[in-house]
Amino acid sequence: MENFDASLSTYFKALLGPRDTRVKGWFLLDNYIPTFICSVIYLLIVWLGPKYMKNRQPFSCRGILVVYNLGLTLLSLYMFCEVMTGVWEGRYNFFCQGTRSAGEADMKIIRVLWWYYFSKLIEFMDTFFFILRKNNHQITVLHVYHHASMLNIWWFVMNWVPCGHSYFGATLNSFIHVLMYSYYGLSSVPSMRPYLWWKKYITQGQLLQFVLTIIQTSCGVIWPCSFPLGWLYFQIGYMISLIALFTNFYIQTYNKKGASRRKEHLKDHQNGSVAAVNGHTNSFSSLENNVKPRKQRKD
Repeated sequence: MENFDASLSTYFKALLGPRDTRVKGWFLLDNYIPTFICSVIYLLIVWLGPKYMKNRQPFSCRGILVVYNLGLTLLSLYMFCEVMTGVWEGRYNFFCQGTRSAGEADMKIIRVLWWYYFSKLIEFMDTFFFILRKNNHQITVLHVYHHASMLNIWWFVMNWVPCGHSYFGATLNSFIHVLMYSYYGLSSVPSMRPYLWWKKYITQGQLLQFVLTIIQTSCGVIWPCSFPLGWLYFQIGYMISLIALFTNFYIQTYNKKGASRRKEHLKDHQNGSVAAVNGHTNSFSSLENNVKPRKQRKD
């Protein structure tokens, strides 16, 4: 394992340049292996979990879901506010910002973005709750791709470009997650569900987030600074992939025909059982297609 990690570090050093020494010794960042293993375990649970639950009763999880969603709402709000104050204190340039130009403000943003990286590990629980509740129709290609890729991408971001131009997408995503996880938390309370009207706009906000990130990232390509261009090109490509997948999801979920086909199948439940948020349901096949129809459990 050590030889593998050393070889990987050498390869990426040649490709991306030297690693940022400011995060040396930080939890989970020195070695890629733990992040990789967590991702493999996640994918194994996605594959094996629905099979294990197939002939078992679904779990309610209502109490823990309220706590989980409230915790992620507060964490997302903290990250959004801290990054914004760091950007203000460091007088960050919207068009292009290097990774070593704002002194202590850079370190503030690095510390917050570590929590952003770590939050992607916490968010694996989204999928695990789907499995425990037998909401397998929501474990889609988009859902798994987004969750598994973000953790790995942000390990590399934290090791090579942990501040500077990297702040923008994380800031927008944290704001969207405040709205999204608060929605999940409120939907965990049955009496609140009739008053929750903004799930469609969360998806629109996600699409707007990807477009704005492409625009801001492209500024760094047009007016370059000391931020590595390779990272900017990668970010643009990744955002395009998310736009394609989320647009497909949005069209399939909200057009009239798609909505009528899903009216009975997609009921409002907590933490993403609310069907039309975060790409949990789209036209891609569910990763578990052999689940027998079951009677809805009343929580």
